[in-house]
Amino acid sequence: MLAVQGVSVAFGGVRALSEVTFEVPDGQVCGVIGPNGAGKTTLFDVVTGLRRPDAGRVRVGGEDMTGLSAVRRARGGVRRTFQRPQVFGRLTVADNVLAALDWRGGGGGLLADLGGWPARRRLERERRTRVAQVLELCGLTEVRDAYAAALPVGRRRLVELARALADRPRLLLLDEPTSGLDADQTARLAEVVAALDTTVLLVEHDMGFVMGACDRLVVLDLGRVIASGPPERVRDDPAVRAAYLG
Repeated sequence: MLAVQGVSVAFGGVRALSEVTFEVPDGQVCGVIGPNGAGKTTLFDVVTGLRRPDAGRVRVGGEDMTGLSAVRRARGGVRRTFQRPQVFGRLTVADNVLAALDWRGGGGGLLADLGGWPARRRLERERRTRVAQVLELCGLTEVRDAYAAALPVGRRRLVELARALADRPRLLLLDEPTSGLDADQTARLAEVVAALDTTVLLVEHDMGFVMGACDRLVVLDLGRVIASGPPERVRDDPAVRAAYLG
């Protein structure tokens, strides 16, 4: 599903990524780990279109997305969360999730109802059914009508996850998804990731979560891939232990 091919990014004279190459098969969960400053978030920015690489290509489902904008990639099925939760604080939890589906049309509210537009009403019902599904999946049904700004950081992170899932992404990128979550929320997140029918790329420092959730790992150090493969093999790699695990 995802192929990163020879991606390099430099900030002045500093190489954030250097010829990074790896693939994630369809339906697998791949963790990207490494010490702070290894280039993990820069890699996410390149995959999602927030930053153009100086060299290399990014392919999703065989399609070359290197030159596409972040909006085009999102509409093509690439969705992400961020290190710091990015929610619409003045919207309810349900409306935060509904916003991810707005580009597909629907809505119309009272005007659509009075106008008797059955196609739009049907689409609106389908959208709200999908919102209810992802809220249930993420354990947010009980706070669906709460304003996102009033929620603690762990719940806001789950709201962001639900919003990313609403449009059924082909590729989902999660940037430090367990940060701010308590033990119960982390367990819920692990269940959600395991239940997803999509390809997932995640950055995470919680090695217990990584080892349990991921089918494969890619390890970055100083912008280079130093190891990749099944979690157990990567964990025992001497280069990985020296650079990151200790």
